[in-house]
Amino acid sequence: MRGNRSDLTRLRILLTTFFALDGFVFAGWVVRIPAIKHQTDATASTLGLALLGVSAGAVITMTLTGRLCRRYGSHQVTVACAVLLSLSIALPPLTHSALTLGMVLLVFGAAYGGINVAFNSAAVDLVRALRRPIMPSFHAAFSLGGMVGAGLGGVVAAHLSPTRHLLGLTVVGLLVTAVAGRQLLRLEPPVPPERTQRETGAPRRLDRRTRTLVIVFGLIALCTAYGEGAMADWGALHLQEDLDASPGVAAIGYSLFALTMTAGRLTGTTLLERLGRTRTVVAGGTTAAAGMLLGSLAPSLWAALLGFGVAGLGLANLFPVAVERAGTLAGPTGVAIASTLGYGGMLLGPPAIGFMADWFSLSTALTSVAALAAVAAAIGLTTRHAATR
Repeated sequence: MRGNRSDLTRLRILLTTFFALDGFVFAGWVVRIPAIKHQTDATASTLGLALLGVSAGAVITMTLTGRLCRRYGSHQVTVACAVLLSLSIALPPLTHSALTLGMVLLVFGAAYGGINVAFNSAAVDLVRALRRPIMPSFHAAFSLGGMVGAGLGGVVAAHLSPTRHLLGLTVVGLLVTAVAGRQLLRLEPPVPPERTQRETGAPRRLDRRTRTLVIVFGLIALCTAYGEGAMADWGALHLQEDLDASPGVAAIGYSLFALTMTAGRLTGTTLLERLGRTRTVVAGGTTAAAGMLLGSLAPSLWAALLGFGVAGLGLANLFPVAVERAGTLAGPTGVAIASTLGYGGMLLGPPAIGFMADWFSLSTALTSVAALAAVAAAIGLTTRHAATR
């Protein structure tokens, strides 16, 4: 499929659907973390170690997924991982200790990591075929799915148990996959005119410069994913435990973060076309750092919510830009490397913030998100020449 505009449009819609489903399912788990913490009698530290299972499972499978995408196709791997993701979301409410929670989160994380590499690889191919920086629009769908999933989770938290809620997400996920997955499997991945048959058939060995650039973009993804993971895993707890928010309002905190991130990504293509990648990354990292300082240190609930919103706006386009550049440079291998480094941020985040929360306070621990956002801005500035290539 090289230039059929109708097929490219259909592919964009289907990929957008899977991005949204991923965000919806993940957010459903996120808003139930406080309830699962209570159910398993976990401390902040042991919960952090259990949450490590999500990131560990993701990172372990990401490099493998890049190879599977080259062998079987990114569309096929996307559908398979969507099925596993939908099934595994029902497992956490069945656990009653931090250890068993961590074990089932390994499975959930494996599915989550796999689908992220697969549909990001497919999206990179589509971006190259269309020759427009539309990558943020796919991640906007993820954020929109997260916003809806968090908002719905906040509403049903008072009426449904975690078991029924997450089982409902399993049903929704399988239904969406059955409908959208069948259509996705019928479409051939687009082959950009500049890509040779040899490039599409087998992975090429990356030269030192290319690998270095991919790793650098992966570091930007790491700093961003650390912030997103922190908001997902600890944002609601911060609002609940430090600022006395109700469970419903705490869920709204993540929903607001997802809303502003969605808005930032919906305008991301226009922003990238006008400012370029470097200015977008630098401005985003700086904005996120300021917002997260406010969100973590503000003494009032409403100021913290404002800070979360500003942080979401700043972080919005950093990860899409990083993954798109890595994928353009090295295909699914580049996406896998950058994603592995990115979700390494999530791997570090849960236990790091958990231990810092025990040593100091959760609000102090969350300032590390601001620090890494500033690092992402600095990296974007120092790699400005490579980012424009």
